[in-house]
Amino acid sequence: MTYVDGFVAAVPTANRDAYRKHAQAAAKVFKEHGALTVAECWGDDVPEGKLTSFSMAVKRNEDETVVFSWITWPSRKVRDEGMKKVMADPRLQPDTNPMPFDGKRLIYGGFEMIVSA
Repeated sequence: MTYVDGFVAAVPTANRDAYRKHAQAAAKVFKEHGALTVAECWGDDVPEGKLTSFSMAVKRNEDETVVFSWITWPSRKVRDEGMKKVMADPRLQPDTNPMPFDGKRLIYGGFEMIVSA
């Protein structure tokens, strides 16, 4: 059954190009290690909430943009095996491909897909 990793982050708006390059390099590695697709989306219409919102969740600053991303995998098993390889891959180490955002405010999780239309 398809498995999805989802991510939400606050990226300095000035780092958009750096983020795109970081994400393109990471996508190649994820796909080499079993991912089916990698999607990176730059916030364009992300409303502020009163109780909850993407911006509140990642503690977005005025000079940042919310990014919403996901990776699809054929299964949880493939994801678990692939993610170990991704985390060990030298192309994604902080000294090789540093994250152009505050990783401490990154929200992520794994999800079993129950509907795909």
